[in-house]
Amino acid sequence: MSNLDPAQAARQSRMSLLAKSEPSRLAALFSALADVPAHTWLRTPEVGAVMVRGRMGGTGAPFNLGEMSVTRCALTLPTGEVGHAYVQGRNKDHATRAALVDALMQTARSDEVQANVLDPLTEEAATAKTARAAKAAATKVEFFTMVRGED
Repeated sequence: MSNLDPAQAARQSRMSLLAKSEPSRLAALFSALADVPAHTWLRTPEVGAVMVRGRMGGTGAPFNLGEMSVTRCALTLPTGEVGHAYVQGRNKDHATRAALVDALMQTARSDEVQANVLDPLTEEAATAKTARAAKAAATKVEFFTMVRGED
C-alpha cells in the first residue's frame, strides 16, 4: 500500500515514464511543443553513478548488483514551478527535457503536455510491454503428468 496522495502518485508515474523513454523519441515529441519557456538551473545536469541492488527471488537478502550511470538535474520556470529528472545513462539533454516536462505539467499547459508528450509515450510503453509479454509467452513450456490406468 502506498502513502502517496493521487497527485504524488501521478507525478511519480510520469517521472518514471520520462526516465524510461527513449531519448530520441522524447526529443521528437518535446520539439512539437510550442513556446517552451526559459528556465533557471537549480542543479545543472550532472552525471553520476548509483548502486543497483537486487534480491534473490525478489524476497531474499539484498545484495549489491553493480553500478549504473545516471544523469540528474533540477530547474525552475519563471513562474516558479520546479522540475526534476533522473535518467539512466549520460544524456544531459534527455534529463533536461524530462525536467522541463515535469515542470510544465505543474502549469496551466499540463493538458497540452499530456496530450503531445506523455500520452504518446504511455501508448508506446504499453505496446512495448505487450510485445515483450507475447514474446515471453511464446517460450512458455507447459508441464503436465498423465496418469495411466487406476490403481
